[in-house]
Amino acid sequence: MNQADDAPLRRVDAAAIRGEHFRYYDLVMVAFVVILLLSNVVGAEKRSVIDLPGIGPWPFGAGILFFPISYVIDDVLTEVYGFARARRVIWAGFVALLFTAMMEATVVRLPVAPGWTGQAAYERVFGAGWRIIGASLVAFWVGDFLNSAVLARMKVWTNGRWLWTRTIGSTIIGEGADSLIFYPLAFYGLPDWPIAALGAVMASQFVLKVSWEVILTPVTYAAVGFLKRREGVDVFDRTTSLSPFAARV
Repeated sequence: MNQADDAPLRRVDAAAIRGEHFRYYDLVMVAFVVILLLSNVVGAEKRSVIDLPGIGPWPFGAGILFFPISYVIDDVLTEVYGFARARRVIWAGFVALLFTAMMEATVVRLPVAPGWTGQAAYERVFGAGWRIIGASLVAFWVGDFLNSAVLARMKVWTNGRWLWTRTIGSTIIGEGADSLIFYPLAFYGLPDWPIAALGAVMASQFVLKVSWEVILTPVTYAAVGFLKRREGVDVFDRTTSLSPFAARV
């Protein structure tokens, strides 16, 4: 790494950098939205299984492999750029998910041309019901905003020390809310989802998501360190409104 590219590090309140342009912010936003969309489109439907020593077959949704990376990026955004800029990215992700759901519903329902035989497969892959889509949107919105807000507050409380405590702590709150909201909204009352199975899957997914955050902690440290050095700021949300509906950056 070229040290000449690093900027002098400033510990500032978020209000002091309003309107300031950052070199890597847009790239981090794109990474967040791309991972979020692909996790929901490519990985959400597939159920896989792994044989764990001493435990046996452990089923899991394939999306769990990549969706938690969006929480890592959310942590990086809030830690480096502050809650207000992370809020903008979360809304961008929410709108992208909503548009994706609308596009899937529209394309699946378009009339089929004579001789085309792919409709059944298309419906299987992209024809998720609105109950599941709605549950996914609500769970993402609540979970990510909680994750970002908790991390912002913990950073102020710890005066910027012990990054791992707030990345893991905020993920426990955010991913916990995500699992508690998504599974009951999407599957409660369905004959294939008895209460015991629903609770077991919720607990399993929560443990896996938080475990991913713990495993990726060194990656989070590296990304945060790199971006802070290059951007030259260490942002604290001492006066920032943590309302998801505030518009000011």
